[in-house]
Amino acid sequence: MRSSEAERNAKRFAQLGRELSALRGHESATADAPFAFWVPGRIEVLGKHTDYGGGRSLLCAVARGICVLAHARGDRPRSARTVTLVRMRDTQSGETAEFDVSPAVESAPGHWSNYPITVARRIATNFSGAMRGADIVFASDLPPAAGVSSSSALVVASFLALSAVNDLPARPEYGDNIRSLEDLAGYLGSVENGLDFGSLSAHTGVGTFGGSEDHTAILCSLPNRVLQYAFCPVAFERAIALPHGYRFVVAASGVRAEKAGPALEQYNRVARRLSIGLECWRRMTHRVDACMGAALASSPNALDRMRDILGAAGDADYPPQSLIERVDQFDAESNDIIPAAGDALARGDLATFGQLVARSQRGAEIGLNNQIPQTVALVRQARDLGAVAASAFGAGFGGSVWALVQSTRVEPFRHRWAAEYTAAFPEAARFADFFATDAGPPAATL
Repeated sequence: MRSSEAERNAKRFAQLGRELSALRGHESATADAPFAFWVPGRIEVLGKHTDYGGGRSLLCAVARGICVLAHARGDRPRSARTVTLVRMRDTQSGETAEFDVSPAVESAPGHWSNYPITVARRIATNFSGAMRGADIVFASDLPPAAGVSSSSALVVASFLALSAVNDLPARPEYGDNIRSLEDLAGYLGSVENGLDFGSLSAHTGVGTFGGSEDHTAILCSLPNRVLQYAFCPVAFERAIALPHGYRFVVAASGVRAEKAGPALEQYNRVARRLSIGLECWRRMTHRVDACMGAALASSPNALDRMRDILGAAGDADYPPQSLIERVDQFDAESNDIIPAAGDALARGDLATFGQLVARSQRGAEIGLNNQIPQTVALVRQARDLGAVAASAFGAGFGGSVWALVQSTRVEPFRHRWAAEYTAAFPEAARFADFFATDAGPPAATL
């Protein structure tokens, strides 16, 4: 991290230490040092709604994230205990959630605690033996529901904390299924979307039909690199150095895209269009391709055949043209734009990179229909102000835009971008957040 970022986080951890002592009361006097974790947010450079379909993404972490301290509790094993097993405090809001590590723990839709509760429920389902409880405190400087993966970062942070106090890597179920950071990212994606992972059986997720792109970026990023990954399963393809002298500026639009709230159904409809297309393909071809990416890779003419099949498909909620547009967007993003953009970035051809990013943005506006006036305007403003490339990212229906800018121009660019946005959308701008970031480090145990 830059020294200013490290100093800011050091102060946050010091404050978390005081908060954890207050939460634990007299138990803190003789306690060992707590576990400490840094869990960043991420930028989806490219890869709009591709991961859960078995496509590709270009990813990096941001220099903002969640600071976490966790301490094992002294409760007896769950079969005999009489007290709540986990206490988790958001030190910014002052809210404390209390819940069991149990397959029967109930969800809390619409509240931040739903993410750690989902993790606790899945851990109790997948790992045998008694579980120790934890007191956990955290502080985040990620803008919430803004596309930078604040929710997935909380999933990762919750898992790292509960895994550490229970030494989950020492358990046989862990070793049989999770052998790498990529495996862990795939598992945590399945925790969030409620699907099986290897022999680790599913339980209720958070309600979104997402993939593991966010968790991969959070766990596997490299400083000053953009990573290209394929998904279903998670597979590293390459790491690409950012051109020297360039940084990202992120604009959180101020229009919240709550995956656990109002945007949930809109988000899931985008995912469902791809899954229905795959179902039509399987029905007509009698193939068992696991994902859209595998279907399109099954033969040289698979895309044309897919279009023919979807053109004759009938679905009350999704007209044939809607399904074809979704598959076309997925194929272009994953199999054309991302490989070419990665090549352009690797050779320092920022003009071509910017053109390919612009094509991806058009695909989101036309093929995904998940952009709003604020994010469309932010992309246009960034390019007009001199960014070499700019794109909306995240689930859509709100969220953020990234811009790639010369390092020497970052601060004037950030201020002008914020001013233009405020003039165009004064109400949304009240909740907006404009910040500069490098391609940052991944999650870490400190």
